[in-house]
This record gives sequence, structure tokens and C-alpha cells, in this order.
Amino acid sequence: MPENFRTEEFKVEGEKVLSKIKELIHEGNIRKVIIKDKDGKTLMEIPMTFSVVGVLIAPQLAAIGAIAALLTEATIVVEKAE
Repeated sequence: MPENFRTEEFKVEGEKVLSKIKELIHEGNIRKVIIKDKDGKTLMEIPMTFSVVGVLIAPQLAAIGAIAALLTEATIVVEKAE
């Protein structure tokens, strides 16, 4: 049986990208996180499998922090399982 997915978009200031992503991961049911710049260009796409959510998410969070430092505004697109 195929799962149903929905996407949500959040516009945030650059310095708040990392905290917003941590908040969304904590909420659960995340399948994928996409970070876009203010022009809509995809900067990073992270699949959130069960293995990634554990220990392996730390390097992605460090990369997100580095990207966020360069942004004034970003859009976070989240794909969630329903």
C-alpha cells in the first residue's frame, strides 16, 4: 500500500534555518527536507530515512549551519508522510 505524502513550505531568516529544521525533525514523519535560497534555487536536499535521523544527521546539520550562515532568507520544503 503506497504512503501518502504532503509538502509544507516555511520561509525563514538565514540564521533560523538550522533551528527550524531541528524542530521539524523532532516533530517526526519527515521524509525529505529541501533548503532553497530566496530565488527558489535548491541548495540542499536531505532524505530523512530512519538511519539518517540517528547519529548520521550530525554532518548534515553542520552543512545546513554553514549554508544558513550565507543566507539572508531561505525556504524550507518538508515532505511528510500522512
